[in-house]
Amino acid sequence: MGRNVKTKYVHEGKYVAEVEVSLIEDETEWSPYLSVDDAYRLDDVREALRQGDLDAAARYGRIYEMRPVAQQ
Repeated sequence: MGRNVKTKYVHEGKYVAEVEVSLIEDETEWSPYLSVDDAYRLDDVREALRQGDLDAAARYGRIYEMRPVAQQ
């Protein structure tokens, strides 16, 4: 069983969080998959972004604000 660090992006509203997670790789058909703790971390980040609590979301990774650069 191995683990690889991967960056996941959580988009909610006008914000995006960049969160490092570990993907677990093994011999099962479910591989690669997240640990339960990492899945809950992504859920916590999403909820914090949804509520506009950027300080809480920033505990898990970098936060970016998305802005349109051109209009049609």
